[in-house]
Amino acid sequence: MKDENEFLEVKDLRVHFPVRGGVFRKAIGACKAVDGVGFSLQKGQTLGLVGESGCGKSTLAKTIVRLVSPTSGEILFKGMTNDEKGRQKDFCRAVQMVFQDPAESLNSRMTVGSIIQEPLDIHGVGNMQEKSLRVQEILEQVGLPPSSARRYPFEFSGGQRQRIGIARALALQPELLVLDEPVSALDVSVQSQVLNLLMDLQRDLGLSYLMIAHDLAVVRHISDVIAVMYLGKIVEMAPASRIFDNPRHAYTKALLSAIPVADPSLKKEKIIISGDIPSPINPPKGCAYGHRVSALKYKESLVEPPKWKEVFDSHWVLQCPCCVEPDG
Repeated sequence: MKDENEFLEVKDLRVHFPVRGGVFRKAIGACKAVDGVGFSLQKGQTLGLVGESGCGKSTLAKTIVRLVSPTSGEILFKGMTNDEKGRQKDFCRAVQMVFQDPAESLNSRMTVGSIIQEPLDIHGVGNMQEKSLRVQEILEQVGLPPSSARRYPFEFSGGQRQRIGIARALALQPELLVLDEPVSALDVSVQSQVLNLLMDLQRDLGLSYLMIAHDLAVVRHISDVIAVMYLGKIVEMAPASRIFDNPRHAYTKALLSAIPVADPSLKKEKIIISGDIPSPINPPKGCAYGHRVSALKYKESLVEPPKWKEVFDSHWVLQCPCCVEPDG
């Protein structure tokens, strides 16, 4: 039976960008940015998505909010696809995105009030007085004074600009926010303030988050479930505590070993990832991570391609002989 709380589903999603060459610029290949990704998110949850730069996290996020068209696969939000004719506006109202760099995502020629009000204008929500009151209400929600509406983005600090970006995303009262590394460009002290704001908003408004980040400590702080992505595929997904306490995939273990320890007297063994990241244009057969680190059992993954397996309750791993130790 379908869980009523499970309102975002991504099924076998692929996003391949054509690689063109020659005099006539014909497609000679494809960059497989996202290659067979599937997951689900329940209402009120936060799914943290982690992985190295270039693994396809941001492409996946942009595809979910319809900024990029998928090559194949399906994205369902409460049973509604993100490209269903006649319902695109409904989807856009329910699913909004907060971008990584607020300085680039905010129009410096528009006042903050105009930026936040723009989604209301596009969707025809309220009259001028109602829109003005809504802008003031949202500014207060994100911790900015109502007078900020008359100022321009360049007059604010980086943390304040990100609050403006969050305010714009909240204008249409969405149910899901896609957060593309929302704190990576901010100072550490400001990061905690923005993260606490996001957690407060989630509690007060009943929001769900898809949180993309590099910093695993940040992801652990805010996420209920964590998915680890490598070269266009999710290699491990589990509740946050289980990912940190009992990682199963070799790539997940390597990422966790890189988290710095606050106590300098404690020594922590780091797993150094050797080799170069394979090209998404011509990915290796079998296990991509095993190929990169020249794993001893890599050849076995050529015979038996990696497959999804639930190793514990709600703990899924892309099972392969070279990166996942046998049970027991």
